Amino acid sequence: MPEPLTDGRQDAAAQPDLSAGPEAAVLCCRELPAGSLARLLVPFGLEVRELPAGEPIPGSYWGAPEAGIRGSILFVRPDTPVHSVLHEACHLICADPARRAEIDTDAGGSDQEEDAVCYLQIVLADHLAGASAARLMADMDAWGYTFRLGSTRAWFDHDAEDARAWLTTHGLLTEKGEPAWRSRT
Repeated sequence: MPEPLTDGRQDAAAQPDLSAGPEAAVLCCRELPAGSLARLLVPFGLEVRELPAGEPIPGSYWGAPEAGIRGSILFVRPDTPVHSVLHEACHLICADPARRAEIDTDAGGSDQEEDAVCYLQIVLADHLAGASAARLMADMDAWGYTFRLGSTRAWFDHDAEDARAWLTTHGLLTEKGEPAWRSRT
């Protein structure tokens, strides 16, 4: 049995130098068509609250510009990386309903759930106007997510069977690997 995947990120000290701002390296919310995140996430019962540039982001585990979560609300700014929004959204989608209602900043969950979150955010990227799974995987690598096989793409293609099975078992992916367009019940 493979070792469980951790959170997928390195600690802050090991992340790539993004001193020019995350927008220099990754796709940010301001680059998406207006309303596209909200349209993608409404079937899951999630609300996207867009904050002005420079505002503090409530519920951000890693700190601005990363997305924040509180209950079923995602907080984003124009400079919030798309991978961050999708990651936090997928935490809410994958959490059992009792835990989801109590989430504030730290989604918690098991290693298996964290794997599922990473997998689902990639799948959802292909359904988000202005984004794609390929771009999201490259952005995850640039931001500092780490996987046993060395890249997000290698993990997704060759080492994510357990994550996909978890999502299918919990009714979040169809047998064909498509989103079921609902949150965990």
